[in-house]
Amino acid sequence: MTQTPPSSPAGTRSVRVRPAPAQAGPPSGAGGGAAPWRALAIVLAGAFMAVLDTFIVLVAAPAIQADLHASDADVQLVLAGYQLTYAMALITGARLGDRFGRKRLFQAGMALFTLSSVACALAPDAAGLIAARLVQGLSAAAMFPQVFAMIQVLIPAAQRPKAFGVLGAVIGMATIAGQLLGGVLISADLFGSSWRPVFWVNVPVGLVTLLLAALFVPESRAPEARRLDLPGALVLTVALFLLVVPVVEGRSYGWPWWTWLSLAGSVLAFAGFVRVERGVGAAGGAPLVQLSLLRRRPFAAGLGLVVLAYAGINSFFLVLSLTLQDGLGRDPLGAGLVYTPLAVAFFTASLIAGRLARFGRRVLQLGALTGALGFAGTAVLAVHSGAALTAWELTPALALIGAGNGLLVTPLLNAVVSQVGPQQVGMASGLLSTGQQVGGAVGVALIGVLYYGALGGAAHHDVAAYGHALTAAVLFNLALAAAVSALLPLLPLLPDTGTRRGGSGDGS
Repeated sequence: MTQTPPSSPAGTRSVRVRPAPAQAGPPSGAGGGAAPWRALAIVLAGAFMAVLDTFIVLVAAPAIQADLHASDADVQLVLAGYQLTYAMALITGARLGDRFGRKRLFQAGMALFTLSSVACALAPDAAGLIAARLVQGLSAAAMFPQVFAMIQVLIPAAQRPKAFGVLGAVIGMATIAGQLLGGVLISADLFGSSWRPVFWVNVPVGLVTLLLAALFVPESRAPEARRLDLPGALVLTVALFLLVVPVVEGRSYGWPWWTWLSLAGSVLAFAGFVRVERGVGAAGGAPLVQLSLLRRRPFAAGLGLVVLAYAGINSFFLVLSLTLQDGLGRDPLGAGLVYTPLAVAFFTASLIAGRLARFGRRVLQLGALTGALGFAGTAVLAVHSGAALTAWELTPALALIGAGNGLLVTPLLNAVVSQVGPQQVGMASGLLSTGQQVGGAVGVALIGVLYYGALGGAAHHDVAAYGHALTAAVLFNLALAAAVSALLPLLPLLPDTGTRRGGSGDGS
């Protein structure tokens, strides 16, 4: 595929990339060779860890609760606290990378992630674990947006679809590995440490990644990036807090009055954020989010599609895990193994999607429709089998879901980021990462209402009841896949280039 650069030559020069002393080769996407891909492989380790720790704790939650004598609310905060601070700090982390250097922010985030993982593993009680998880989420928010930005500035334009294919595969594999690795580590009960190895495993990976990043990852920043918009960052943090907290915690508390008040307050806070950003721009400052970017239909539509896609991905993994363990009686390791066909299909389709980029939006449509077919197949199997439903009976449908997500998510990420030029890549990556987290949180909240509502007071291992609940939940996933398919025409991909129609790379 031939992809036009996302900016004019002048725009390209505005991004300064200084290779680390140990790195040979061309700077900042100026050419091919192994060096950019080596650097990308290193930072992808950070992306893998950030996503992994969203899901590995789901498997560890029962063991954590038993060992620390934690309440249900404590366990909810262990799970949700990470996602909360992660979502709140993503845009700020991306803009700090633009200003102070993406390599520097990635290294700082990785160092803090490693230290907070040690704190999680050594936590003496639930309060200590919750505090460490909050810090862990902040550190992930410093790391993850830099990966999107580095793809844009390190990888030559023609190879970016392939790079986003690898990123999509990494995200998918981290999601599945969280289930499988968590099951393996908890089942092994190394040295009688129960759940603690799910955090210790981050430490050697983090240390090795820090060393390799220092040696082989080049620095890049946007020289035009000015001081961080602190008022905008504060108001946006408040707005995201008011949105994410009730979405994440509402179902477990029975949707009390404060959740609805918080959601209403988030609308006012987002309106206030728009006013603040307009004021900063009018005064000649550098707003945290350039509102003109959100007014551009290609980027805004792509961001909305990412929110919908991740609402479906995260929510499905939640209900599938619950059904496999609580309903069908599989242990954490056995449940993780059931994910294997989905993982293989996702990984393979993600890599293939990069090679099919010349077909443009048709690949995205194929992915959405394939995923929808998998969700429909899951519902049909659950209804048809009833109390006789088995985990491995779901394998063909799970493979279709994995393949569909691989074909959809991978080129979608490339399509959204390609709508902006180098000056805005940090901002765009922060918005995109935030959209993933908020979409996932909203999807989990909505599907939880459907799943637990259909489940009622059924006892564990009541296969028929859990199959009924899975059917109700999967119909929600099917509706999301249909919505994505219907909205894809809003994303104007050119069949031969995979780039936007018209417009300049600087977002004007």
